[in-house]
Amino acid sequence: MKKKILVIEDNPMVVKSLEFKLLKEGYDVSIAIDGRSAMEQLEANKFDLILTDLMLPFVSGSQLIEHIKKNHPNIPIIVLSTATQEDIITEAFTMGVDDFITKPFSPNELALRVKRSIGSFKNQFTHK
Repeated sequence: MKKKILVIEDNPMVVKSLEFKLLKEGYDVSIAIDGRSAMEQLEANKFDLILTDLMLPFVSGSQLIEHIKKNHPNIPIIVLSTATQEDIITEAFTMGVDDFITKPFSPNELALRVKRSIGSFKNQFTHK
């Protein structure tokens, strides 16, 4: 069964790139272009992972993360953001995100972080 990922991003070029890479990796991908539609999708579907920007129309990324952690606490969240300020990154981790990737990012690195976050990367590099 394919893992379902919700991508919350308002930049069409980033959406296209993420969707292409994640579909190529074998994931089922849903897209939300703003925080409000993301909340609607979260209530209607079950997701294994959320990739979200912080700067979103209608509902901020911080409000969205707070909503997800309250209502869907077991869904891992990876933030994709142009923010490089330590206080923004620290705040995201304090809110409970699982990872923070600064844009621009490597699609291959993103794929590895997604695999790790949804548990399909289990101890692949661990020696016995």
